[in-house]
Amino acid sequence: MHGVVFNGERELELMQFEDPTPDAHDVVIEMKASGMCGSDLHQYRRPKGQAQASGIPMREGPVIAGHEPCGVVVAAGSAVGAREAHIGQRVMVHHYQGCTQCNHCRSGWQQLCQEVPVKVYGNNAHGGHANYLKVPANTLVALPDELSFAAGAAIACGSGTAYSALRRMNLSGNDTIAIFGQGPVGLAATQYAKAMGAKVIALDVSKQRLDRAKAFGADAVIDPGSNDPVNAIKDLTHGRYADLALDTSSNPDARLNAIRSTKVWGTMCFVGEGGSVHIDVSPHLLRRQLTLVASWTFSNIIQADCARFSVERGIDVDKLFTHRWRLDQAGEAYQLFDKQVDGKGVFLM
Repeated sequence: MHGVVFNGERELELMQFEDPTPDAHDVVIEMKASGMCGSDLHQYRRPKGQAQASGIPMREGPVIAGHEPCGVVVAAGSAVGAREAHIGQRVMVHHYQGCTQCNHCRSGWQQLCQEVPVKVYGNNAHGGHANYLKVPANTLVALPDELSFAAGAAIACGSGTAYSALRRMNLSGNDTIAIFGQGPVGLAATQYAKAMGAKVIALDVSKQRLDRAKAFGADAVIDPGSNDPVNAIKDLTHGRYADLALDTSSNPDARLNAIRSTKVWGTMCFVGEGGSVHIDVSPHLLRRQLTLVASWTFSNIIQADCARFSVERGIDVDKLFTHRWRLDQAGEAYQLFDKQVDGKGVFLM
């Protein structure tokens, strides 16, 4: 089979690998869709021979990229029961593997395992930008028949991350939320926040992305490059500021502005990977009784719930995708994605 490998410094290649065969507790998935996520760019851009910005140690040798896998089970190991997986089953992957036995793992948060180095499929273990993917059966999340494979790929990271962050902030229809960054995760947050009944203020420096945010239901859009975003949010909320703010951009200025544009007693959430922010604790946090939280992806239970919510609310997850690619177009696909001015891309197999 062929798989996409990031070599660093914006170089990648389509390499040949042996087709995987399942060990006792594994399954092999025939890939149908593998999404492109903004955190992929940390690996794509990283200096050669250096670990990516997220700090997860790389393993020796080439690793297939792609952590938004979705496909069909085509082989199962001898210890995989029918309730875990069956041939022909449509599945997403919760793209982490920990020790499987600690409280974090047993509650569906394998990425938070403290007992062993966590495998992150598409990062330090082979991922979905390939024809086949071998993963433990306990990483599978069923894909509802109503959702396309591409939609499942989006929910497997970007859209699921947005949904989980909104749940972590307890978003309701009473709230106004400011979403900084309208890339794939930010746009998904706009899509889900509207479905949850909130008023959404979308921010980005790209007119193209702001236009898409409007099409996804944003009540107001702001270009921080042309306006003071904090004052703009103050005006839009009649001096009250946003009940909630979410940063998906990783930009230091955007992160600080998200904090500054959140109301007294409000909640601000970090989602974007990497980067930094300088916070003046007393005026930005203490004097405003602000709740500051971070949200890293989701549990396998929340991933399944995101899929259910998408079906029941009739959310067009496929609308996120502006580009659909073949694996042999990976070079062109990531060159375009690297500019971060357009929507989401997906490899279809």
